[in-house]
Amino acid sequence: MKIALIGYGKMGHVLEQIALNRGHEIVARIDRDNIDDFDSEAFSSADVAIEFTTPDTAESNIRRAWKKHIPVVAGTTGWNAERLKQEAKQVGETLVWKSNFSIGVNVFFELNQHLAHYLQPYSQYTPSITEVHHIHKLDRPSGTAKTLAEAIGQVEIESIREGEVPGTHIVTWDSPQDTIIITHIAKGREGFALGAMIEAEHIYESRSKKQPSI
Repeated sequence: MKIALIGYGKMGHVLEQIALNRGHEIVARIDRDNIDDFDSEAFSSADVAIEFTTPDTAESNIRRAWKKHIPVVAGTTGWNAERLKQEAKQVGETLVWKSNFSIGVNVFFELNQHLAHYLQPYSQYTPSITEVHHIHKLDRPSGTAKTLAEAIGQVEIESIREGEVPGTHIVTWDSPQDTIIITHIAKGREGFALGAMIEAEHIYESRSKKQPSI
């Protein structure tokens, strides 16, 4: 699979290593200093683009990939990705966006949803969410925390920015009698990157099956 990386910071470098380890080829690396490479032959040759940049640039980056009819896996949070996902269906382009691609986090989402369902009848439990990230993270609260909150409803979210923490999310249900806590702790960027790479592989395999045989 030929991959174009949009955003070549820390996450981009982790994505590159995972892609190479899984036998893929990086054909383009686009960052703020080489935006014109969206119009390069190398970028146009990509099977999938993986986008991890900033909330201010994500939409324009995705649209530039769409101009070349390249499907996009996007992990940037802090912008209105859902609106663009709906537009993708209308214009016949592909956008896979998640607030968090980590396999463990998506299992965590399911656990959180079930726990919220089970505790909904018991008014003595008060939910809260705490998320901790590195000081470079731009959005607050995190996209992961927002997804967790969607399953709970009105809930207080505490956002902490310190050090180089990859990402910790804590959901607490507190009552006068006891406390229930579920926690996900990311150990690095590899989990996010691997999940995004698996999504890119799914897109590539799906599109390959649709190609007419000669």
